[in-house]
Amino acid sequence: MLNESDIPNDELLALLRAAKLMANEKLDQLSEAEKLELEEWLQQKTQHQEWRTWLSEENNLAELNKEYATFKEAATKELEAFHRQHLQLPEVTKSRISFLRSSWLRYAAAVLLLLGGTWFFWPGKNPEHQAKLTPKPAIQVMPGQDGAILTLADGSQILLDSVGNGIVAHQEGAELSVKNGQLEYKAAGKVSGEETYNKLVTPKGRQFKIQLPDGTVAWLNAASSIRFPTQFTTDTRRVDITGEVYFEATTMIKAGKVIPFIVNADNRFDVTVLGTQFNVNAYADEPTLNTTLLEGKVAVSMNRKNGKQQIILKPGDQASLTMHGDIVENMVVKAGDIGKVMAWKNGVFDFEDAKIDEVMRQLKRWYDIEVKYESKVPDIEFVGKMTRDIPLNGLLIALEKSNVHFRLEGRTLIVMP
Repeated sequence: MLNESDIPNDELLALLRAAKLMANEKLDQLSEAEKLELEEWLQQKTQHQEWRTWLSEENNLAELNKEYATFKEAATKELEAFHRQHLQLPEVTKSRISFLRSSWLRYAAAVLLLLGGTWFFWPGKNPEHQAKLTPKPAIQVMPGQDGAILTLADGSQILLDSVGNGIVAHQEGAELSVKNGQLEYKAAGKVSGEETYNKLVTPKGRQFKIQLPDGTVAWLNAASSIRFPTQFTTDTRRVDITGEVYFEATTMIKAGKVIPFIVNADNRFDVTVLGTQFNVNAYADEPTLNTTLLEGKVAVSMNRKNGKQQIILKPGDQASLTMHGDIVENMVVKAGDIGKVMAWKNGVFDFEDAKIDEVMRQLKRWYDIEVKYESKVPDIEFVGKMTRDIPLNGLLIALEKSNVHFRLEGRTLIVMP
């Protein structure tokens, strides 16, 4: 007998979706796209075919109907309880949509899929459909994970996705090791006069943490990079980044002098610090570039039309820069929403006051997908949070509460009206 509590969330969602498609197939109500979707699911795993064969037997079908009738009733009650407990929100405009919490996702999926008007009918194989359709392997879009590519000074690369604890390489004056998912640099041996550089890159769908040679710790969000020397030997500690990186910078003193830590953000602005915690968001596809200070003191240097300009941030400040090439067109310093800025590092999507195009940019980087709009970009804002560790299909179920619909074609997400 099938036991839904033993099925992982992502597999349960796919199973429930397939069940609804099979019910509609029995009623001859499937579109061509849905027929293909069902056939792809059946081809995905041998177990899926076995389930269909097992459920085609009349006694098993009756038993499944009875079990899921009970589950349906429990899910409905859970849905009602959730609305009473969690959705007592202030009145908002129609364009602001409450985003579901992940703790409710399992029940939400069941209710959305099982209460769709049809129940479980599991037909046998349809040879005619199989003859007409040529199934393609279905893609289950899973969330991002820890992983990165390290490029050494000699051009060789190390894939860190599955590296265990231990030493991974030696570089000029440094020993490189991985410990509990963090890349660490430690001084080892003599350093020549010339600095050698390494580069750490997190592709889409990856994030990683690194401890630099001076002890500074940096967290890289998806689709980001950091270039740094294997040892800091000059009178500045300079690193180059793209994407989004959070730093906890250490204080380094040499010959009685504090050595400044400088972050060059994609050659568009610099952040100079003297021991602090800050986040730099310099994604090329974002409308503004943001530096947010949590602790300490930083100076943000930028190119303006009338020359170089520098601003000093205090804890809680956020500098937002609107760029035209490498020239700042507009600069605003405001109070930063620290919780929202740091959500990615804490494993959370924070979509508070976020428009749909901002949400899609985050999903694009984290799930390694492309996003297209079937018509104009819907004018919608979201409120709420969800953890970043769920499959894309589960996230989309919650997003569709906004009456915006999605279609996944391979790794391209189509946003429909």
